[in-house]
Amino acid sequence: MTEVKVSFYLKRNEEKADGTVPILGRIRIGKSMVQFSAKVSVPVSLWDTQSGRATGKSKTALSVNASLNKICVAIHSAYRDLLVKKENVSALEVKNAFQGIASEQDTLVKYYEAHNENFLKSVGVNRCMETYKRYGVSLAHLKRFMRKKYNVSDMAFQALTPSFVADYDYYLRVELRFGSGMIVNTICQLRSIVKIAINNGLLRNDPFLGYEYITQPIVPKSLTAAELKILIKTKLSRPNLNFIRDMFLFSSFTGIAFSDMRNLTAQNLSIAEDGVRWVHLKRKKTGAPCHIPLLEIPLQLIEKYRGIAKDGKLFPMISCSKTNIYLKRIATECKIDKRITFHMARHCYASVVTLSQGVPLETVGELLGHTDWRATRIYAQVNTEKIDEDMRHLNKRLSGKFHLADNHVEDAVL
Repeated sequence: MTEVKVSFYLKRNEEKADGTVPILGRIRIGKSMVQFSAKVSVPVSLWDTQSGRATGKSKTALSVNASLNKICVAIHSAYRDLLVKKENVSALEVKNAFQGIASEQDTLVKYYEAHNENFLKSVGVNRCMETYKRYGVSLAHLKRFMRKKYNVSDMAFQALTPSFVADYDYYLRVELRFGSGMIVNTICQLRSIVKIAINNGLLRNDPFLGYEYITQPIVPKSLTAAELKILIKTKLSRPNLNFIRDMFLFSSFTGIAFSDMRNLTAQNLSIAEDGVRWVHLKRKKTGAPCHIPLLEIPLQLIEKYRGIAKDGKLFPMISCSKTNIYLKRIATECKIDKRITFHMARHCYASVVTLSQGVPLETVGELLGHTDWRATRIYAQVNTEKIDEDMRHLNKRLSGKFHLADNHVEDAVL
């Protein structure tokens, strides 16, 4: 570590009317050097050039030296703080830190904001608008936390410690009462910013070191096969509920998310050489391409609503929030004791329509537009009926292949 040296000297050509002269400071780190005003003046007669201090025990001398010593302590402290963030520190950086002049990339919130601005420029290229919005929401939570906990609007990166992360987790979990998934997403986005800062040399020690995400077991979000059949067959009380059910069923038998489904047009449809009809799309959330062969129910629904929607859309869909309100009423009429949401349809497609019918997990992931098989596992609910069926098939295949030795019971007893 290069030593920081601080020295003081007089600016003799600017003597004031009271006979005092301004004191200037010099910070030297290796080959870098910078000057600054100490904002202190001293009579020339009291100044010792060799020591860089006032001489004697007069009130003036003691006051001047106390101010200069305080400056030295502040400069060395600023230097140590900067070394926490980066290995090579210049004299100018120390001067700016000592004088309270921080660059935009030295503070957490400003760096986070700059990241989000750059992220927005990439939306539509290799970034998604929904992800950008989530970063914005996470930043808003972080700002409110810092204001409440520390009464600050921003802070230097070196102030990020494991205790800061633990306090933020507590704030999200206990004070805001966020669920595990929301906490993980919010913390992950902050962690991404911190990793970028570390890679850019703004922070040396990872404040997330030792932090573990506390998650709860994933509760299956799919309807069962029996519940899906009830949903299909139940006679509903109102025409608009029939329409909402149809939209839910289209998603249940294609796995297409609400945000993608509402943008489908005839341009997304095609017929292969073998006569199989397909729907092709690029997922709004991830940008991943999806190619899905259409089963009987989706084909029937496309024909049922052909030409009804505006702008060439396949379906005249309403907002997701209103759709979920109607799905709640549908669940009540079908006597299904679950909180049905539109997103549950993708889970139905993964667990009931595909996996339970023997479609491999890798294929299901492709159909859902996943780039990571672990994401597919979240959607995949293998029920006890499927396990029982698989084990019965296994028992048949193994039948007659393995036998116990002809041991008598009495031979096994000691």
